[in-house]
This record gives sequence, structure tokens and C-alpha cells, in this order.
Amino acid sequence: MKRAAAILTVLVTLAAMLAVATDAWGRAGGGGSKGSRGSRSYSAPARPTAPPASPVAPSRPSALEPRSPRPAVPSGLTGALGGFLLGGLLGRLLWSGGSGVGGMGLLDLAVMGVLGYVAWSWMRRRQLGEAPADGYATSVGREAPLARERAGGNGGGGAGGDVAVAEDLARGMGHIRQVDPGFDPQAFAGRAAEIFQEVQAAWSERDLARVAGVLTPDIQAEFQRDCDAFRAHGKVNRLEQVTVHAAEVTEAWQERGQDFVTVRFAASLLDFTTDEQGRVLEGSAEAPVSCEEYWTFTRPVWAKSWRLSAVQQPV
Repeated sequence: MKRAAAILTVLVTLAAMLAVATDAWGRAGGGGSKGSRGSRSYSAPARPTAPPASPVAPSRPSALEPRSPRPAVPSGLTGALGGFLLGGLLGRLLWSGGSGVGGMGLLDLAVMGVLGYVAWSWMRRRQLGEAPADGYATSVGREAPLARERAGGNGGGGAGGDVAVAEDLARGMGHIRQVDPGFDPQAFAGRAAEIFQEVQAAWSERDLARVAGVLTPDIQAEFQRDCDAFRAHGKVNRLEQVTVHAAEVTEAWQERGQDFVTVRFAASLLDFTTDEQGRVLEGSAEAPVSCEEYWTFTRPVWAKSWRLSAVQQPV
């Protein structure tokens, strides 16, 4: 019986994870982490060490509403599959009266393996972001030790961590300004806030082609797959009254001939999902929600234009 109770506890926990993973909707990037930050792809974004001296003024609600949806797998599909598998295994456990627990078959073990893998994959994406799809360096390389130091120190909120983050940012700015002396982080953050709204609008229209000029091909393809999944299931993720309350540069660095700059956004918006006829299926069309996200932009060191390469959630 103790073994049966332990197994049931594990299964219930996995089911709760699946429910959380499939209940969320919205925003470009699906409210998750994706894309590439080069060697920092697997590290948490650096959080601001102090309020910005000149935060970006709150923007007007975007006339182009949307932000992006999240699931490349439609909402409910993973939950339905998980529920089906979980239900089958629970049934076998309960109807066997506990006597069958000690002699679990291959099917039972396979079901538990599938549920465990789904839960682990979701938690991995939430904490670290998805593996980079482009050719940049990943978690190994000269930036990795600094990324770990930055993430650990900043996450702890200590003075040493704040100093490391500030020094890392100043060093990155210096490298960028060697090639681009006029680089202004406040002007960059202001333009990034405009791109934030433009991408949300394109996301709501389920067509990222209109903002292709400010997206790397890989992140555009990821966003578009999410939008296509919504369209295939007759759903529209609507993002309206998008207002950026603050935008600030939190990281800047160079690697392998690329510049990277990360901007933190604090925003509010209406984020809800409807069917093709406009009936609300998820979220609220009246109550705005707040969000915090970190968007990383990149360019070759000799180029003028920046493109969005990654979206991360705070950890």
C-alpha cells in the first residue's frame, strides 16, 4: 500500500504540472521562453540592479493589438493526452485493489515514463528556455562561467551579484561602442518597446511576415508555428491595449562576431483567446494582466539593424 500511495502521489503531481502547462495562454512567445541568446541561452536573464534612471515613459496602447500565443501544441491537447494516460493508469491501480501495484506491467511503466518526460520537458523549458535553433554557441564557451556567476549572484540579490551584473553590462556596452560609438541604451530601449508592440500586434493577426525585418528567421519561424497552431484549431489569441510601462537594457555582450542586448519590459495588456466568431474561450477581454519579459536582440557587429532572437521569462 505504501508503494501504491507513493505512485499515486507522483501521478497527481505530474497531472498538476500538466494542468498548469496547458491552462496558460497568450502573448508572443506563448508566455514562455524560446529562441537563442548565444552562450547565455541557458542562463537566467539578468534582473535590473536598481530602478532605471530614466525609464521609458508609458507607451500608448498599441492600435495594433496582439501578442503571441504560446503552444506549438494546441492548448488542451497535452492535457487531454496526459489525462487519458493518467486516467488509464489510475484505473489499473485502483481496480486492482492495490494488489497489482507490486507487479506493474510494461504499459504502466511506459505511461509513467511518458508523463515524467512531459513534465520534465515543460519544467526545463520554463526554467532555461528552449535550445537555440540557430548556429550560435550554447551553454559552453567563454561566456558560460560569467553567465552562471551573473545568474547566481543576481538571483541572490546580494551586493556582490549586483556589482557583477553592473560590471558585465558596462563591459558589454564598451565592446559595442568600439564599433558603434553612438550606441545609446535609452534610445535602444525606446525602439525595443515599439518593436514589442509591433510584434504583439502581428501575433494577434497570426501573421509574423509584417515584422520579419525585426525578427531573426528562427524566432519568426517559432512564432509563426504557434500562430498556425491557433489558426488550425480555429482560435485567435487577442492582445489589446498593450502598454509598455518600462523598458531598460539589462545585458549587453559580444561573442563570435555578434552583438547581443537584452531589454526588460514591464507591460500590461488584455490577453484573451477567442474562436473565429469572437467568442471568448480563455482569459478576459476586460481585465488587463501584467507581465514582465526579457527580449534579446542581436546583430553582426558591423550591421546597423537589430533583430529579436529570444524571449525569456523572469526566474
